[in-house]
Amino acid sequence: MTSLPPLAEQQLIRLAERLVDQAAARNIVTPQQASSGFWFGGGNLVEDADGSLLLVGRYRNQGDSRSGLGLGERGLELAIFRSTDQGVSFTKVLDLPKAALNVGGRKVLSIEGSALRATPHGIELFVSTEKTGIEYPAAFREFLKPGTGVWTIDRIEAPSVEELPAAEITTILESDNPSHIHVKDPAVYEAPSGDTVLMFCTHPFCWSSSNTAIAVRPPEGLAFGVPSWDCFPRGPAWDVAITRGTCLVDVPRVGMFRDQQVSLLFYDGGESLRNLDEHHAAVKRPRGYSCEELGGVAYVIDGDYQNIVRLSKYAPLFVSPFGTGCSRYVDVLATADAFYTTWQQSQDDLSQPLVLNKVSRDDVESLLADD
Repeated sequence: MTSLPPLAEQQLIRLAERLVDQAAARNIVTPQQASSGFWFGGGNLVEDADGSLLLVGRYRNQGDSRSGLGLGERGLELAIFRSTDQGVSFTKVLDLPKAALNVGGRKVLSIEGSALRATPHGIELFVSTEKTGIEYPAAFREFLKPGTGVWTIDRIEAPSVEELPAAEITTILESDNPSHIHVKDPAVYEAPSGDTVLMFCTHPFCWSSSNTAIAVRPPEGLAFGVPSWDCFPRGPAWDVAITRGTCLVDVPRVGMFRDQQVSLLFYDGGESLRNLDEHHAAVKRPRGYSCEELGGVAYVIDGDYQNIVRLSKYAPLFVSPFGTGCSRYVDVLATADAFYTTWQQSQDDLSQPLVLNKVSRDDVESLLADD
């Protein structure tokens, strides 16, 4: 595996910690209730053609995927917000309930991650939903729990955000392989080559892990290529059960990174899918589990997605100082003037609002130029 010198890796860690600054973060979208199981996020921030910022995410209410919808509403609404004051405030401009995202005879049971992409023609929206009307492969059919569905990723394109509800919904990523039958949580990255990279999460039929896959669409291409299903395997320690990539962002070409393109890859991790019972004498530390993941970071050199190098190998890098420690779904928007980082951050009431930290580009480049 090709990696950077230790000093360069330390610079990347400093940059990541500056972007995901738990103390500097401020709440921008609150969940519908201040209690466990309620959050807003799982989306991204983009710059629209007029210079305003568009934010997408989903409201999630208390629920339990082991029982279908029998224990709560779960992912119930996709929402898009706009900021015209450089991220100081956000106003909701569109909401899409589950019924608005049905595809043909497939009914949406829950909404998961989403991603916006601004295009020369308007807005492209990727959204993952759990749907009925999809079977497991024959040998595993009985493993699909009653009241639950299968996750797929859809695409919607329209000239503007306001026109998205009337646009056609097309399923672009689904799988019939038991190893990665569920696909969700899309994250979009515009590569310097012009490729559109779609990073997403996968689950096997048994829900025993969360993994990361990548699909690439060439410039002016109409479809994504065959995904690389195993480009970022689960980690050796704190992220051994969950490794879900959420964002790719290019590091400015200054200092030690002047001569090659390095991209940070933020990801969510956990030791298990359910909260672990710790030994009474064990060291007390956040361990991360499904819906309460912790944050990590890796990097990619020159777009080589088969060579993703972890920086947070044995411990998470991002832990909320509140609640369970959950810090997840990091997204970074790089504009001409600033880096806007958003993520879900656990609170003392155990809810997870979406928080934002803004860092000027001058500050970032100054940090990296300091050898």
